[in-house]
Amino acid sequence: MPDYMLLMHTDAPERVDDALWGTYLGRLQASGHFQGGSAIGDGTCIRKVGTVPATTGHLSGYIRISAEDLTHARSLVAGNPVFEAGGTVEIRELPRTG
Repeated sequence: MPDYMLLMHTDAPERVDDALWGTYLGRLQASGHFQGGSAIGDGTCIRKVGTVPATTGHLSGYIRISAEDLTHARSLVAGNPVFEAGGTVEIRELPRTG
C-alpha cells in the first residue's frame, strides 16, 4: 500500500478546532492508516551556492498515511480539523524507490 503525506496549509478561513485532532488521529490510528506526523515549526533553507530561498510559510503540519491509492487518501482527509475549517490539505504520494 503506498504512503501519502497530508500537508496542512495555514489558509483556513475559520478557526481550526485543536480539540478535534485527537478524534481524527485516533480514527486514522485505529484504521491502521496512520504512519506519523507533526506540527511544523520555524526553520531555515540552506543551499551550497546561490541565493537561499525563504522557507515555505504556508504549511502548519503534516501527517503520513498509508492508502490504497489517491482516491482512498482523499477519503481519509474527512474529519481533518484543517479541512473541516475550510483550509487546504495537500495530498502528496511518497513514491518508493530502490
